[in-house]
Amino acid sequence: MRNACEISWMFAASKTVPKSGRVEQDALQDIQAGRSSTRWFGAGGGALWAAALHSMVRWEERRGTAGGSGPAVLAPSASTMSPPKENVSLLFKLYCLTVMTLVAATYTVALRYTRTVETELYFSTTAVCITEVIKLFLSVGILAKETGSLTRLITSLKENVFGSPKELLKLSVPSVVYALQNNMAFVALSNLDAAVYQVTYQLKIPCTALCTVLMLNRTLSKLQWFSVFMLCGGVTLVQWEPAQATKVQVEQNPWLGFGAIAVAVLCSGFAGVYFEKVLKSSDTSLWVRNIQLYLSGIVVNLFVVYMSDGAQVLEKGFFYGYTYYVWFVIFLASVGGIYTSVVVKYTDNIMKGFSAAAAIVLSTVASVILFGLQITVTFSLGALLVCISIYLYGLPRQDTTKIQPSETKSSKERLATV
Repeated sequence: MRNACEISWMFAASKTVPKSGRVEQDALQDIQAGRSSTRWFGAGGGALWAAALHSMVRWEERRGTAGGSGPAVLAPSASTMSPPKENVSLLFKLYCLTVMTLVAATYTVALRYTRTVETELYFSTTAVCITEVIKLFLSVGILAKETGSLTRLITSLKENVFGSPKELLKLSVPSVVYALQNNMAFVALSNLDAAVYQVTYQLKIPCTALCTVLMLNRTLSKLQWFSVFMLCGGVTLVQWEPAQATKVQVEQNPWLGFGAIAVAVLCSGFAGVYFEKVLKSSDTSLWVRNIQLYLSGIVVNLFVVYMSDGAQVLEKGFFYGYTYYVWFVIFLASVGGIYTSVVVKYTDNIMKGFSAAAAIVLSTVASVILFGLQITVTFSLGALLVCISIYLYGLPRQDTTKIQPSETKSSKERLATV
């Protein structure tokens, strides 16, 4: 497809567009209606023009002679060498958010199960570290498919990873914050039910919104701010009289769990928006950024393992207490991390946070079945307020896929200037 587009550009550049009356408008109408464009570009140009349109190539005016009044021809813009983010289909966005919802709900319930039912408790710090290793290998594999050959993969890694210490240092900031966030999630789910955790963890949305306003220079509507405060009220009701799980016999400290969630929420808001800003401030591949992030994350998490459980790990082993359920949790965390990067790249970080709305319902149902959760009136009302606030926040249709969106001319306006 790329070769076809290049040929079509050359072909268009070599053909003089007739200067007669409504030639630009007629051409535009033919293109929009899907009719043949051979009368503008010759018998062989129609298919090439269609190929260029199919690859969503935007066109702009270019004069035949510098500074003169030569014939006007159509040429590709320099900014069209990579597809714009707004061309990502709505179906793909919904697919990403749906998978994120299912992964979030299953991950929360499974992690809660491994921290309350398993007899030999594993080291959570080692699980977080292994998750980063798996995500690193997944990112390298996807980058290899993206580059198309082993030679290009090695070249890309040399130039963008090992040959860019400043970029690694830049990504070490969210790596440290994500390491703290992931470890706090284990602490929280060791002391709170999965449904209570899922609702309370939505406080990351107000934190993310605030970081978005401060770091990305975006604005929120009055309705969005209202939904944010409503969400906070819903979480307050959930924590006012937390639901109890009758089938969990291990000792728990709800205040410790809530404190861990508070730290995780702050980390999630800052690190997510920071990573989004890094992604959308350059044309560097998403998977290259992931590799940079996970390399730094592995180093940080190994340090955390040494400082937190170093002596016990040396005594009992790195994989002490690991079962199939633990590996399943690690797998979900790895997949969730990859999908998080995709969602942040092609939608926005706040939308990703709101995908957890349906996960609240799924986690609640699973907690009732597995852990004997007794749902209270305040929990139900609080969870309902959280879901309503999520719906209200999604009502305004604003383009938040770019940090600083700029006004661009339509195809009709471009052709009208020829």
